[in-house]
Amino acid sequence: MKLRLAALVPLFLLSSCRHSGDLMDDEKGVYSVRNACPIAGVPAATGDITLFGPGGSADSRNIDVTATITHVHGTCADTGSDLVSTVTFLVLGLRSDATKPRQLVLPYFDVALQGGETVVAKQVGQIVLSFAAGDPHASAQVQATVRVSRAAATLPDSVRHELTRERKPGELEAAIDPLSDPAIRSAVAKATFEHLVGFQMTEEQLRYNATR
Repeated sequence: MKLRLAALVPLFLLSSCRHSGDLMDDEKGVYSVRNACPIAGVPAATGDITLFGPGGSADSRNIDVTATITHVHGTCADTGSDLVSTVTFLVLGLRSDATKPRQLVLPYFDVALQGGETVVAKQVGQIVLSFAAGDPHASAQVQATVRVSRAAATLPDSVRHELTRERKPGELEAAIDPLSDPAIRSAVAKATFEHLVGFQMTEEQLRYNATR
């Protein structure tokens, strides 16, 4: 399974004091800020999981537990040669039988993805949901961390220059998106990382999410 989010929207780093959407001083364009830090996210079909009761029948009447990943938040620290990305998220669980106390362990993955398709680091962890007697709900706060090379996440000077150089209104170049150049687009993608988290599921569980 390819862990790919929707098409990446490239952002260009022009100045640390500029903000995305700021107009240039001469009002000839718009500044857009590119951050080298990995983009936090959850790949499609991996943000919720359904466990079934005896027999394993994938029927709504046989649902045992459902769990969902929510409140995903990413932070980034610059350690010099590396960027350390930390993603925190909340897992909410709901069970059908709340009679007895129960502890449930669910596996999750923690991935650094480069260019929208290349997994450069992956680890699998465990989420523990503790249900109290009489309570159908449980929750757990989870934190995951990956390291990304700052050099790999930095655009080459030549590409940066091409993206940020001034283009005068009326000139043909001003109407051409620099990302239409395959070399520029490839360089931006290669320097773009994502920090993705989701439930580590079986093929059957993934198929259920995709077809329900």
